[in-house]
Amino acid sequence: MNWNTLSYKILEGEEITREEALAVLRAGDDELLSVLDAAFRVRLHHHGREVRLHVLQNAKSGMCRENCAFCSQAIGAYSGVERYHMQTVEELVAGAKEAHDRQAVKYCMVTATRGPSANELDVICEAVRQITQDVPIEICTSLGLLNEEQARRLAEAGVHRFNHNLETSRNYFPNVCQTHSYDDRVATVRAAKAAGMEACCGGIVGMGEALDDRVDLAFALRDLEVESIPVNFLDPRPGTPLAHVERLSPADCLKVLAMFRLVNPKSEIRVAGGREVNLRHMQPLALYPANSMFTEGYLTTPGQGYEHDLAMIRDAGFTVAELAPA
Repeated sequence: MNWNTLSYKILEGEEITREEALAVLRAGDDELLSVLDAAFRVRLHHHGREVRLHVLQNAKSGMCRENCAFCSQAIGAYSGVERYHMQTVEELVAGAKEAHDRQAVKYCMVTATRGPSANELDVICEAVRQITQDVPIEICTSLGLLNEEQARRLAEAGVHRFNHNLETSRNYFPNVCQTHSYDDRVATVRAAKAAGMEACCGGIVGMGEALDDRVDLAFALRDLEVESIPVNFLDPRPGTPLAHVERLSPADCLKVLAMFRLVNPKSEIRVAGGREVNLRHMQPLALYPANSMFTEGYLTTPGQGYEHDLAMIRDAGFTVAELAPA
């Protein structure tokens, strides 16, 4: 495969084929830098050298009754996860202010749940209204499955983007979760977009899926016209069904990020959960295909820290994106 030719083809408006996407994942490690160069050419064209920082707020922890195999907050999972009910409006607003202090352009409030209760939705909407008045930051929420009315309320309150990951391919999804369906997730993404919110939708790689499943996920996200794609790498959690799965190699993680960039050239590609423990010393190379990252940790696991993230971005020759004026 001529990786330069592939990147120029994409920049000219042609779409990568499924066979080409699989070739990215199958590339030998001696081709890794060439693959990353091709992905970077596309990233640079659409997103420049900016890195968009996002901060997560675990607004309701360890209380989920779904059985997602990767999740330490799911039914019967690791008991060491902190458990608490919905945070208050004041706590959520304070989290937004802290995220802004860390140069985040997005603040994402997340609840471990099948979907929001009426009271939880009221709390989120009130927090969003206060944040939009006081804090110059865009708001994302991740509240599980949504119906059209719930999506409308969130959009009217001021939520800019809604996160709901497909997690994996349609074919592999039953191996990951049985308490809701892949179609339930697709319907939520469509409801969010229909209400006027952007869609943040990605998945987790390294759960035992085949290379075909990773490509299927990338193409499904392209078909849904998802604006933002978080790419998570499984960090096996104690007590979960996937606790003993071997982590991906750094090279495989980088090929995955490159493939998602080439399939979805204009989308925001975020190197998300598991980046530190899977990419290890090769983390900076993730910024060549990805133009976004979480900082200050994840829902139940810590990251390497905000100052380390800033230093990594700076040392790699990238800049932290600023929120565009309203």
